[in-house]
Amino acid sequence: MRFSTKASALAATALIASAVLSAPSFAAPAPAAAPAPQAAAPAAPPADPKAVVATVNGEKITVADVQDAVGNMPDQMRQLPPNVIYPMLINQLADQKAIQIAAHKDGLEKSPDVKKAMDAAATNALQNAWLSREVMPHLTDAEVQAYYQQNYAGKPAEQEVHARHILVKTEAEAQDVIKKLKAGEDFAKLAAQVSTDTGSAKQNGGDLGWFKKGDMIPAFSDAAFAMKKGEISSTPVKSQYGFHVIQVLDTRTDPIPSLDSVKGKIRQALIQKYVRDAVAKATAGVKIVRFDPTTGKPLPDAPAPAAAPAKK
Repeated sequence: MRFSTKASALAATALIASAVLSAPSFAAPAPAAAPAPQAAAPAAPPADPKAVVATVNGEKITVADVQDAVGNMPDQMRQLPPNVIYPMLINQLADQKAIQIAAHKDGLEKSPDVKKAMDAAATNALQNAWLSREVMPHLTDAEVQAYYQQNYAGKPAEQEVHARHILVKTEAEAQDVIKKLKAGEDFAKLAAQVSTDTGSAKQNGGDLGWFKKGDMIPAFSDAAFAMKKGEISSTPVKSQYGFHVIQVLDTRTDPIPSLDSVKGKIRQALIQKYVRDAVAKATAGVKIVRFDPTTGKPLPDAPAPAAAPAKK
């Protein structure tokens, strides 16, 4: 059981941000084995993006199309040599073009469901293009460096504790646990036998791993961070979960991470920030009216609800 006090903030924004900078790959070639080629294909693409590499009923497939397809491949697939990737993608793009021609021949684009899906794809592409234009200019090395200096390098190192615990329902049970530990019983075995935190007890003998003070509920953290290495709490620690008997296994100062190790997290944080800014910019430029679905009447404007506070 992890007694985290940190709520998952900005869930909705993170959901939007996850779509940013990754245009939907509705027609991305699947990284599956290619069908046998109908004709020999060149081993490597020519330099000109406009160069035609295949036609399907006269419709052209160019080097640029192949390059776009490469961009949609998983990283591990991109490591394959060009003489493998290039012919495979040409064949897959030709197959896709043939399917599109067959679908148009059958008039599927006129189907209400298909038209709805195509319209949704076009709308999503437009939204992502606008968000990308608003966000991308901010994802510079200078922005990443500034964020790192403010949020990592500019902050003091934090203390961490490695602890394990036994959680029981009553103070009397906790006192009994302390008595048994003082008598020499094994902490891990006792945790597996009596702890109600079955997640940590069954798998790890009550071990919670390393954590910072803010990672745990205040009552637990205050007790654990006041203890020394090897010490077992002499009195039960009460929380909303019950009564804890804590043993501190070790303490350390968490080193400041290097820029390279947190660059991905920083980029995600910047994306979330600038997506929020972009959404605010877009909504400020329009008039939004919300309606009661039962009466059809406009609803009064109301401020967005604040994020729920973290549970202690």
